[in-house]
Amino acid sequence: MPSAMRTVSFKLPEELDDALSELARTRRSSRSALFREALQSLAKGKRRSVTALASDLVGSVDGPTDLATNPKHMSGYGR
Repeated sequence: MPSAMRTVSFKLPEELDDALSELARTRRSSRSALFREALQSLAKGKRRSVTALASDLVGSVDGPTDLATNPKHMSGYGR
């Protein structure tokens, strides 16, 4: 059983309000539900690192696996 909801009022810039409305329409959801979802995600700390966001790109480029293990690339280091 869902808990009781409180009504909260806030102001948004027009562009963000338009984006929220469009996203709600696209996802066939209410603006309130999307806002609750976003706030819950932020409150739970579901922020992802840049590395996590780019994880699908790891290994997609050809090249040396680790430059630090190749003496050719380390010549002159520390001088």
